[in-house]
Amino acid sequence: MSAHLMLSLLGGPDPTEFAVAQWPPSAEVPPGVLAGSFFNLTRSEDELSLVCEARLLPPGVKHEAGWAAFKLRGPFDFGLTGILAAVLNPLHAAGVGIFAVSTFDTDYVLVKSEQLGAAKAALRAAGHTVQD
Repeated sequence: MSAHLMLSLLGGPDPTEFAVAQWPPSAEVPPGVLAGSFFNLTRSEDELSLVCEARLLPPGVKHEAGWAAFKLRGPFDFGLTGILAAVLNPLHAAGVGIFAVSTFDTDYVLVKSEQLGAAKAALRAAGHTVQD
């Protein structure tokens, strides 16, 4: 798919700072971390992983903060192919690392805050619309 997509930053012109945190697979979710406007929680046999607003993490949690999140403006039908690739390929070409999260309706692509300008430029150069 070579669609021209619309993306928006979570938090708008002053993007929300997100963190990716990790606990052992049997850990309980700490109270309060799911209170933000966006979170993604995944438990596997290897880990409990959480994307949430960085400000909500309790001290001492293994995490990496400093992420900004783009929302791909969906919804997208499950039969469509290449939606995420249309965003990831220009970011890859620009040397921007990502962390992707998918939901039923759409995808979210997180980039490190210090690479946000390069990410916006790469997405716009690829023909996508990026709303702050």
